[in-house]
Amino acid sequence: MRKLIVLGFLCIVSFLVHAQTLTQRIRGKVVDKDSKTPLTGVNLVIVNSEPLVGTATDVDGEFQFPKLRVGRYDVEIHYIGYQPKIVSDVLIGAGKEVVLMIELIESVENIEEITVKARKHKGEALNKMALVSARSFSVDETKRYAGSLDDPSRLVAGFAGVTGDPSGNNDIIIRGNSPRGLLWQLEGIEIPNPNHFADEGATGGPISILNNNMLGNSDFFSGAFPAEYGNAYSGVFDIKLRNGNNEQREYSAKAGIFGLDFSLEGPFSKNGKSSYLVNYRYSTLALLNATGIKIAGDAVPKFQDVALNLIFPTKKMGTFKLFGIGGISHIIESEPDYKSDFGAGMGVLGLSNTILIDDKSYLKTTLAISGSLNDWTYDEPEDMIFEKKASEDFKYSTLTGKLVYNRKFSVKHTMQVGGTISRYNYSLFSEYFNNDKDKVVPEVDKKGNTLLLQSYLNWKYRITNTIAVLAGGHYTYLFLNGNQSIEPRLGIKWQFTPKQAISLGFGVHSKIESLTNYLAFETLDDGTEVQHNKNLDLSKARHYVIGYENMLSPNLLLKLEMYYQDLYNVPIETDASSSFSSLNYNEGYINVELSNKGKGYNYGLEATLEKFFSKNYYFMGTLSVFESKYIASDNKWRDTRYNGNYVMNVLAGKEFKIKNNGIESTLSTSIRGTWAGGTRYTPIDLEQSIIKDETVRFEEQAFSQQRPAFIRYDLKISYRKNKRKTTRVWELEIQNVTNRLNVAGEWFDSYTNKIEEWTQMGLLPSISYRIEF
Repeated sequence: MRKLIVLGFLCIVSFLVHAQTLTQRIRGKVVDKDSKTPLTGVNLVIVNSEPLVGTATDVDGEFQFPKLRVGRYDVEIHYIGYQPKIVSDVLIGAGKEVVLMIELIESVENIEEITVKARKHKGEALNKMALVSARSFSVDETKRYAGSLDDPSRLVAGFAGVTGDPSGNNDIIIRGNSPRGLLWQLEGIEIPNPNHFADEGATGGPISILNNNMLGNSDFFSGAFPAEYGNAYSGVFDIKLRNGNNEQREYSAKAGIFGLDFSLEGPFSKNGKSSYLVNYRYSTLALLNATGIKIAGDAVPKFQDVALNLIFPTKKMGTFKLFGIGGISHIIESEPDYKSDFGAGMGVLGLSNTILIDDKSYLKTTLAISGSLNDWTYDEPEDMIFEKKASEDFKYSTLTGKLVYNRKFSVKHTMQVGGTISRYNYSLFSEYFNNDKDKVVPEVDKKGNTLLLQSYLNWKYRITNTIAVLAGGHYTYLFLNGNQSIEPRLGIKWQFTPKQAISLGFGVHSKIESLTNYLAFETLDDGTEVQHNKNLDLSKARHYVIGYENMLSPNLLLKLEMYYQDLYNVPIETDASSSFSSLNYNEGYINVELSNKGKGYNYGLEATLEKFFSKNYYFMGTLSVFESKYIASDNKWRDTRYNGNYVMNVLAGKEFKIKNNGIESTLSTSIRGTWAGGTRYTPIDLEQSIIKDETVRFEEQAFSQQRPAFIRYDLKISYRKNKRKTTRVWELEIQNVTNRLNVAGEWFDSYTNKIEEWTQMGLLPSISYRIEF
């Protein structure tokens, strides 16, 4: 009897110990990077595993590591005839599987000449045609880095050459350029500004519609980007959605100050490879306000958004993907001296098909519909009665078709050719109070449609494993006015030692104006409407970039880039005394007469020292020094609005492992500091402002003044706990921990007859809880 009791006790202890060993799968697929063909028999091993844990891909290129303890891993991949690769910092938790898509590059040299090179750094661009000024980022980074608020726009503000907006918006200011020069792209399709509460003509906003639960690894370009990308002159945000789990259902939910969101993913059927991934988010403040709890006063920001990614592989017709994002937002402000009612929204729904024609080529076809809207009214009191002073009602819808053909002719030669046709439909109305006429007058009132045609050719020539040349061109034609642009692109990268590389890039880039700029008109004294700017040409820029990289150690990268941008065809006001240039505004539209005679230039030096996550810590320091100038009709070279001259970022984080009853939890900390030169502004003429009862500036002194330096520190603390089949994460993020009120702008206050400043929001704590199961 005693022996049975002891044996039973040992069995219970053994069961409990085993039950506390939480495991999860890493699985995925390995393909050729150029042709996307699945690779069979690829060897994969978990680095530093004892005993060695390894696996190999099957005939479909798929692999799995079935039972790994929760934690972080590096996966090393080897395949005969291909360059070896390491996928580092793979985090697995008890609540969700990790599914990897791994792309290998075929070796140019003979097999016997292949040697294991230093691992490719984690931030290397996903796009195989990107050689300079490109950086990839992962979903894990948007969740991990302080100051990001789960927003990819705020994440890249820590990259070299990128400055955030002091106003608190997530505008992306690249190398002294206006944020309007940025291209947003989702799954290869240009999309409207993906931000809540976004103004007309803007590319940023207070809250991103992009939810990091949906994002896959994506690319960010800050200059001389490949020919694939058009309609942008400053940078590109190339967003990819991750695929849902096609073998088992998984769920996650998150509650925080900025929103409540839920996501679900899984297979459509147990025996198929199709999958779904859906996410929905709703404003927490709006929900609390509906229950009578008012945290933000009466001006409650209300928003909601949804995203989906559905995958349908077939045996003969390739893989179909139905993807989309969308969001709406609304806020009403009511004060004694004004009332404002603002609403905005955007959405995109696309269907793509990627089919492998043979083992060397594929064809991708995409059809998408997208749209955006802005609706705003503004009232001020007149004789105790509020009267309308301004209103806007902008609606856009776009139908886009895109075709991409990619062929890998040999190990050395890969060609990609593509074309896009977009049909823009618009309904635009805007009216503003005119002081001279003492009444509200229309400035835009147009409905119609037009087409934008884009095509490109990329050719990549890998001379050796260490030297690659990328040449190509992009073509743009705007049917609205017949203007066009032919844009050559060139990139070269030479890995002259196993750890060091230099790169060169050149490109001509262009961007059309917002349709409102083309269609706005001015009403003359006799009532005639004059449409000044319908024939405006595309704004253009020539980019020149030289870069140097040095992998100082397997996880420590030093990167330097020097660049020069020659901006031309820039819209400026035709008035000979005007200092106006489109390089200085980030939203709205212009209804005065413009010409394309403006110029500008940006040049600078960027340095990045980044230690990728290993040994439970990481850090990144960036320094950018730059100059940004422009010339307008008054023929004077001036600082642009965004010429802060310098920006420095320091980001660091560490994880602490906590074990309790054999279960490993993680406490993570991250801090980010930003020091940047203040934005430039035109001083206010107080005397004329008092006379005219509105803000009047010394236009002859345009952007001659600089606001104080922008300084900000953000802190993030999270606790991640794994339980059986669930992962729970508690997060505390404190924005602007020192409560520094950075000056964001100034205006004339007609009630006090004084010049007042407005500042960025002070200390802002954010608490959230997420569960994955």
